Amino acid sequence: MTEPRPFLVGGERRTSEEILEVRFPYDHALVGTVCLAGQADLEDAVGAAELGFERTRRLPTHARTGVLTRLAALIEDWSDEIAETITLESGKTAVLARAEVARAVETLLLSAEEAGRIYGEVIPLDLTQATTGRTGYLRRVPLGIVLAVTPFNFPFNLACHKIGPAVAAGNAVVHRPSSKTPLSGLVLGDLLVEAGYPAEAVSVVPCTTDLAERMVRDDRIAFLSFTGSPAVGWHLRAIAGRTRVGLELGGNAAVVVDEDADLPYAAERIVQGGFSGAGQVCISVQRVFIHRSVFRTCLEMVLERTGALVSGDPRDGGVDVGPMISEEAAAAAEEKVGEAVEDGATVLAGGTRTGTLFAPTVLTDTLPEMRVNATEMFAPVITVTPFDDFDEVLARVNDSPFGLQAGIFTTRLDRAFHAFDECEVGGLIVNDVPTFRADAMPYGGVKASGVGREGPRYAIEEMTEPRLMVLHRRG
Repeated sequence: MTEPRPFLVGGERRTSEEILEVRFPYDHALVGTVCLAGQADLEDAVGAAELGFERTRRLPTHARTGVLTRLAALIEDWSDEIAETITLESGKTAVLARAEVARAVETLLLSAEEAGRIYGEVIPLDLTQATTGRTGYLRRVPLGIVLAVTPFNFPFNLACHKIGPAVAAGNAVVHRPSSKTPLSGLVLGDLLVEAGYPAEAVSVVPCTTDLAERMVRDDRIAFLSFTGSPAVGWHLRAIAGRTRVGLELGGNAAVVVDEDADLPYAAERIVQGGFSGAGQVCISVQRVFIHRSVFRTCLEMVLERTGALVSGDPRDGGVDVGPMISEEAAAAAEEKVGEAVEDGATVLAGGTRTGTLFAPTVLTDTLPEMRVNATEMFAPVITVTPFDDFDEVLARVNDSPFGLQAGIFTTRLDRAFHAFDECEVGGLIVNDVPTFRADAMPYGGVKASGVGREGPRYAIEEMTEPRLMVLHRRG
């Protein structure tokens, strides 16, 4: 057995006596072990970040761009190994793991480009006689220490979505990866130091939840960027004190298929959006509303494509749906589906579990208050419901505590814009599923789904603040 992997504090590798086992979700085989950071290590990490920030905030644009470009190149060099690590620790299929690494490279290159677009502003202040001769010069400056807390479902790209913009802006970074998937985060930290970012400004600290909360309470943390469950995210915001917070949380994403939609395409995208990653995606398709005039036809297409999916070992290139992250997560999904069936729902596909494998599941005859609709499933489960009136279905979309993204399939531009006006979501995806995300776009939710936006350009805005100089020209 290999030695436990050390963590990073100020760019230096450290070990500890407390060891975390990382296991393959498919069969629980041991993937590796990781040393956990203790309280003293976290104190040192934040202290190192304070020192590191004194260097990073002075880095010229070309230096920050160069670090991110080199980091992207290093990831490409190690892409096969990183993808394999993602599959083994998260259970993500090999195809999806390779796609995640490719997206991470894109995220970092976008961040590098945006580093050169952190613009300022010249503001005329001579608007009254009393302010004659004065001009304002506004520029954006980095906040300080960014605490990045990332989940298991996209352990590499979501880390890049936090670290890339933080580096682009000149901040120091302390990264706390998910305890389920710490290995890929540690690889990223090593590569960031190798790419030339000041070592003191780079820490990757797998640690217990209570120690992570202590960091959140630390006033030296300038910005908390958290992706994870709504319950945890809002709790962290409540205890964060003066620290600025960005939350990318969950949802129960809805998709509407109107009567004029391209049904084969809609069915294909619904199946992919609902079951990719075993449904463990914040914007996974969960609630599907189909116009009654095409309901039966579209539903049959969805069921046909669902039945063709192959579940199994995610290392197998022919597998479409891998395991859920843990048996507890799969059992929770099974319980919600069983509860819905007891209350009158009908299982049209799936509904069964073998260990961590949960069969892609299609339900109908559900009610809005059932947990399969009202809560985030985070599992390969979709509910399918007919609708008659377009305004009625938009109200159904909004009948949720969440508001991350929604999708609508229609050929009518007026309906697309009407939905854009009415849907209470961070993003409306027209003629695709809510699961669509381009890494450059502003991404985030409203209501219980979070606060703030990701996407390199928008995250940089969150991780910087305006600073004004007023120049008085005398004489």
